Amino acid sequence: MAKEHLKSRLGFILISAGCAIGIGNVWKFPYITGQNGGGLFVLIYLFFLAVLGIPVLVMEFSLGRASQKSPSQMYKILEPKNSKWHLHGYVTVIGCYLLMMFYTTVAGWMLDYFVKMTKGDFVGADTSKVNDIFGNMLANPTEQTIFMAITVILAVIVCSIGLQKGLEKVTKVIMVALLGIMVILAINSIFLPGSKEGLSFYLLPSVKNMTEVGVGNVIVAAMNQAFFTLSLGIGSMAIFGSYIGKDRSLLGESINITVLDTFVAITSGLIIFPACFTYNIPVDAGPNLIFVTLPNVFINMPGGRIWGSLFFLFMTFAAFSTVLAVFQNIVANTQDTFGWSLKKSCLINGVLLLVLSMPCILGFNLLSGFQPLGDGSTILDLEDFIVSNVLLPLGSFIFVIFCTTRYGWGWKNFKAEANAGKGLKIKNWMRGYMTYVLPVIVLALFIVGIVNVFKK
Repeated sequence: MAKEHLKSRLGFILISAGCAIGIGNVWKFPYITGQNGGGLFVLIYLFFLAVLGIPVLVMEFSLGRASQKSPSQMYKILEPKNSKWHLHGYVTVIGCYLLMMFYTTVAGWMLDYFVKMTKGDFVGADTSKVNDIFGNMLANPTEQTIFMAITVILAVIVCSIGLQKGLEKVTKVIMVALLGIMVILAINSIFLPGSKEGLSFYLLPSVKNMTEVGVGNVIVAAMNQAFFTLSLGIGSMAIFGSYIGKDRSLLGESINITVLDTFVAITSGLIIFPACFTYNIPVDAGPNLIFVTLPNVFINMPGGRIWGSLFFLFMTFAAFSTVLAVFQNIVANTQDTFGWSLKKSCLINGVLLLVLSMPCILGFNLLSGFQPLGDGSTILDLEDFIVSNVLLPLGSFIFVIFCTTRYGWGWKNFKAEANAGKGLKIKNWMRGYMTYVLPVIVLALFIVGIVNVFKK
């Protein structure tokens, strides 16, 4: 059977951006910006996105487009004879499963909170009740399982319809809705009474704020976020490279996707920081920012129930766009590896993910005694650590080495594939940086990430 391709260039950009746009942008980016001093962190993050994120993104797309295969099989087409690069193809698939093992749960939380906010559960709640609502949700495995299952079942239905009629069509609707809701929320936040202080913290670089956190800490956090936000290193982008033709060069497309991804991250900060400063909520609240801090903001805001419902609908769309994209990757891998039909692959992987997502859910209640990364850590933290601190940087390192050295696919082949079509081209002067500097930075990022986790 002929391989199905995406119908339009817009579909490719929106699906790839949808994969990148997720919890990393709209949950992690604002609280990490808050913890790292605001404006100057944002500038450093944008720099690393350009010098780290975009080159690796071009490489992933090139591997997918040149091989016309899913990540588990692409190395077999491109690698030199008798080499073992293809082993990394299987690791990327494990990475996608691991990512989904906690991502489906957090996507379920977003949907749960949208329902709660719409129903009016937060109306008249004080700070301790908001804390209790989050705590009770985590303590209730049944409630979490229901919303996680809804997320997985929807992904199975959408992807089983087909690439063009299912994933592409649904993602276009989700992404347009997501961008529209974001702009409305941001405009509302900018007109809040305390928005001036919030915007100056967020957008004006402050050396004082940066030195308080520590210059090294801010730089490493910015590098990490630039990596995390594009989901690079586990082949989740390579698959979409295999769904497009050669009429556009890949550097230009990668920049378009990164700009869209960054727009969402920056806009989520425009929504959150003015609101936090208006209602005297700490901006460095960490992971609880979305589920504890912001409901307190919406309670105090005129029309807060509507704004809160819109916010969690937007969060649900952001998380679901990633779930859809990564599920498509998993489905394509099993189709390529085992020769299964689309519907069989969707069904089996759907059931598998329902089971694999359970440890993350139980880690907050029945298995809360298991604290793999030290006091207070959960199974979600362990899964996130393996994906974000190990598989993303090491996978990206392997992609870079494979694309730039003669032991792998090689610079010449990579450049020819990346430059096929109209648009911005990879230049020869970039070769030295991509071959010698980029892999060293990625490896350093991996080492620092590991050290930081075990230093705590």
